[in-house]
Amino acid sequence: MTATDTHRTIDAVWRIESARLIAGLARMVRDVGLAEELAQDALVIALEQWPQSGVPDNPGAWLMTTAKRRAIDRLRRSKLLERKHIELVHELEAEQEQAGSKLEAALDDPIGDDLLRLMFTACHPVLPVEARVALTLRLLGGLTTEEIARAFLQPASTIAQRIVRAKRTLAKAEIPFEVPRADELAARLSSVLGVIYLVFNEGYSATAGDDWMRPALCEEALRLGRVLVGLMPREPEVHGLVALMEIQASRSRSRVSSSGEPILLLEQNRAHWDRLLIRRGFVALEHAEKLGGALGPYTLQAAIAACHAHAVAAQDTDWERIAALYGTLVQVAPSPIVELNRAVAVAMAFGPEEALELVDALRDEPALANYHLLPTVRGDLLAKLGRLDEARVEFTRAASLTQNARERELLLRRAQTCDGSADSEVR
Repeated sequence: MTATDTHRTIDAVWRIESARLIAGLARMVRDVGLAEELAQDALVIALEQWPQSGVPDNPGAWLMTTAKRRAIDRLRRSKLLERKHIELVHELEAEQEQAGSKLEAALDDPIGDDLLRLMFTACHPVLPVEARVALTLRLLGGLTTEEIARAFLQPASTIAQRIVRAKRTLAKAEIPFEVPRADELAARLSSVLGVIYLVFNEGYSATAGDDWMRPALCEEALRLGRVLVGLMPREPEVHGLVALMEIQASRSRSRVSSSGEPILLLEQNRAHWDRLLIRRGFVALEHAEKLGGALGPYTLQAAIAACHAHAVAAQDTDWERIAALYGTLVQVAPSPIVELNRAVAVAMAFGPEEALELVDALRDEPALANYHLLPTVRGDLLAKLGRLDEARVEFTRAASLTQNARERELLLRRAQTCDGSADSEVR
């Protein structure tokens, strides 16, 4: 194996093992920031040694053993060798003595509680949302700072500072590395699900830049969602979120033309939808519904997405059921954006006049003041009613609000023509 091949192997090993490695170390040293540093130290040593010695039979176990040795050395050298550090050294040394087969067996366990603890820690509500996203992609996704920066069109220095501040905040707040207690679980799980779906949405409909989609982010969010299903198989909303992402991701190939232009839902070639992802989404949705209880917001959105997936052609869509599901979603998770999507479904089921009343009631919502889809939907409804001059104004305003270049071009074309109807719901 050449040095280049070895480095490629190390990159692959890191992608596979880094989250589990950091999670295991964080449990031992009780500090996420220190755990990542130790894992990175082990990676550097691997880059130095493996090209000469070869890749070990169990690279994950090798990295863990090396990182634990680094932890012992670092804690011993610390000028502030507090009592808790002494205790940690003793614990790590004891584990080192029992390493070998026991350690390898632990690492061969597909995914354990440590990974779940890491998810809840990275997505802790004490952190701002953007910090949760960056830290999750770094610790659980194994992405570099530069990769995260490229994905979100941010300077690498901004992302680096965000991650550093997040680690400091967790350390300062002394956030325990644990799965939340029962009384906190629902709220904390909601934060984890929200971060994963935010990553997916940024990949599915990029908020800025020149591309309509960033598939790598969708894939990473799906991977994290599937991991979470394995960790929390009895949580309906975890299955609901995965169902929603699987079904939405099934449309990816049909959402962009060969020239990179957006293709909206009603205009997509459904023969290009990925039937495997749709089937996986249906299975996940069935699991969520079978677990019982009232349907949560992600499961309801998955049921809406399933209505689209069941329709062989756009005209076969059961819009009345979609409107009813949105009515339930408004009760479960009230939001102006949900109300806006409900208005689109109402327009398709019952006509644009009734929907326009719903949209006009949202025009003074502070949360939608700079939301480009509000004038987009209003322009679409006005165009359907033949009020083209008003529609043109709305599409022009929407184009001025979006930060995505492809979407801006689409809206400006709508402003020029105002002769068609676009599907603004579930893009």
